[in-house]
Amino acid sequence: MSHPVLFKWKHFQPEIILLNVRWYCRYALSYR
Repeated sequence: MSHPVLFKWKHFQPEIILLNVRWYCRYALSYR
């Protein structure tokens, strides 16, 4: 039996990481 929620989370994870990286870059540039 597969859990659709877990599958959705695994599929969504890369996008969340990308968003975090984007926010980190934005803050790093603003604090310079």
